[in-house]
Amino acid sequence: MTVLSRQSHLQQHARDIWAAGVRAVDSERLVANAVRREGGTLDICGHRIDLPRTGRIVVVGAGKAGAGMAAAFEATVGTVPDGCAGPHASSGTVVADAKLSGWINVPADCVRRLGHVHLHAARPAGVNEPTEDGVAGSRRILEMVRGLNSNDVCIVLLSGGGSALLPAPVPRISLADKHAVTRSLMHGGATITELNCVRKQLSEIKGGRLARASKAGVTIALIISDVIGDPLDVIASGPTVDDSSTPAEALAVLQRLLKPGDVPEPVVAFLQNASRSPQVRVPFPETVHNHVIGNNAVALEAAAEEAQRLGYTVHSLGSNNAGEARTVGVELAELAVSIRDSRHAGWVRAGASIQGRHAVFPPACILSGGEPVVRLAATDRPRKGGRNQELVLAAVQRLWGDGMRGIAVLSGGTDGEDGPTDAAGAVADAELIQHAKAKKLDPDEFLAINNSYPFFEQTGGLLKTGPTHTNVMDLRVVLVTSRR
Repeated sequence: MTVLSRQSHLQQHARDIWAAGVRAVDSERLVANAVRREGGTLDICGHRIDLPRTGRIVVVGAGKAGAGMAAAFEATVGTVPDGCAGPHASSGTVVADAKLSGWINVPADCVRRLGHVHLHAARPAGVNEPTEDGVAGSRRILEMVRGLNSNDVCIVLLSGGGSALLPAPVPRISLADKHAVTRSLMHGGATITELNCVRKQLSEIKGGRLARASKAGVTIALIISDVIGDPLDVIASGPTVDDSSTPAEALAVLQRLLKPGDVPEPVVAFLQNASRSPQVRVPFPETVHNHVIGNNAVALEAAAEEAQRLGYTVHSLGSNNAGEARTVGVELAELAVSIRDSRHAGWVRAGASIQGRHAVFPPACILSGGEPVVRLAATDRPRKGGRNQELVLAAVQRLWGDGMRGIAVLSGGTDGEDGPTDAAGAVADAELIQHAKAKKLDPDEFLAINNSYPFFEQTGGLLKTGPTHTNVMDLRVVLVTSRR
């Protein structure tokens, strides 16, 4: 198929390419690829389970993809709707149906009714913070896995957002205390390693404690990664991965980064008492197995295939892109201009965060994955937005005078959420800039206070999908044709 020249078609192609990437990491598809059943045998990433000889199969976990993952697991194992377990159902199906139960903590807008796995609203939609409802759900999960025995199987389904959806503070520490410490550390410049060190020591479920609590004969975690590099101990704060940190190390982090008054007294007292107690290192259970079944690279590959089908030359910048959203947006805009305005095919130098030199030929599709951050400006004015919307707005600002001719820039969160908004991100092209100028909107004013959502709301550039039931960070699509 040839590339269509009209600017509105360019934006539509960007949306189609992004959607193809998200479809490839659909949680139900990923689980269906990882879990197979042949008669009475269940194969989970190479672990073969004899269903007739197995006791219970308990499915637990948390994450934005939890509903889709649980639904796919039920369907693959072979749940039978009420009244349908008759002569047409296989014996393996009936056996699995009788054994299966579970509990998954998900955002409120992901709750639906499944056959045997309960989906629990652990936080409101669009509010990525732990709640007391999440604590109650986490306690229920711990209760379920502690009640298993060596003849049972525990399946743990984890995906992005799992850390906030699995809050389980240790005794005598409230959720408010733990949340206050986390916020203070983030504002104090703590690294992700330092942050995880503290919150794992204050949790009954993170840092491998969920796996240690499981009394099942085998515990298998299926994980959809939303972190650069797929580090198992970081995804959902590693509830099924051994943690080598100690209470003393967590206390040292607090003392180094925070003032004494910034740390609730119960937190200090707990870590001090734990530090003075003898540290007996109990080996991590060998019955625990972790498998990453989906990540940003899978989405990028599928997006590339769709772009090629549409007639674009594809260049992927990979999945490990971080940096500041505003800077990444400017660099992508400048890269697009370099490709568009080159008089002949040749090498194009990218910016500081987008490393290296690349031979790119228009019509071109530049793909990028990862998760940048937003530097919040000090303001008392109301604002609304997310990192993807800010990235695209920065590209619009950079190309405001240029008019963005022959260029479309899209950035979206694969989970369908971008900050505390109902949009996954935004997409911009020359037509959007024309609308913005006609409405006398100034991107500088919106960008100055991180207020990207109203800009795109007024210009039709918001990317709205609703919950996608997956989460593999962000996916960016930049399309470039010749100058029109």
